[in-house]
Amino acid sequence: MDSSERLLRSINVTPATLDDEPIVANLLELYMHDFCEILEGELGDNGRFGYKNLPLYWSEEGRHPFLIRVDGKLAGFALVKAGSEISENSAVWDMAEFFIVRGYRRQGVGSAAASEVLDRFPGRWEVRVMDVNYLAQRFWERAISDFVGKTVRPKEIEKGGQVWHVFGFESAP
Repeated sequence: MDSSERLLRSINVTPATLDDEPIVANLLELYMHDFCEILEGELGDNGRFGYKNLPLYWSEEGRHPFLIRVDGKLAGFALVKAGSEISENSAVWDMAEFFIVRGYRRQGVGSAAASEVLDRFPGRWEVRVMDVNYLAQRFWERAISDFVGKTVRPKEIEKGGQVWHVFGFESAP
C-alpha cells in the first residue's frame, strides 16, 4: 500500500460501550499475547491472559475505553484514565493501554488514533512505556512529538523495581 492509499483510509476512534466490553477483552488478549515476546505472561486455566481492571472502565469515573477502526474494521483499542500510575499525580491523563493489531501497524494508524485520543482530553498527559518495550518507546516518541509539534523525550523513572520511560506533555484545548 502506498502513502496515497493510506491517506484515504478512514480511522475512527469511538468510545467503547458496555456492550463492547467483550470486544475490548478479546483485543486485550492479542495485546497481552504480544507482550509475551518481551515479558513473562501466564495464561490462566481458561486459556486467557485476562485483564482484571477492564470492568472498571465502565464502572469508575475518570476511565475511558475506546475502540479503533480503520475503514470500519476493528484495528485496536485505547484505555485512558485520570491519574498517573507512575508519578501518582491525579491531575494528569494516563494512557493506560494502547494497541493496534499487527496488520495495521507502520501505516500511520497508531499515530492518527493516538492523536485523536489525546485531543479528546485537554490538559497534562503522561504516557508510560516499560524499559524493555523498545518499539513502543520509538512509536510514542514519534507520535507525541508529532502531536505537540516539538520533540518530546521521556524521563526514565524507576518504580517498584521496574524502569519506565515516561513522556510528559500537554494536550491543548
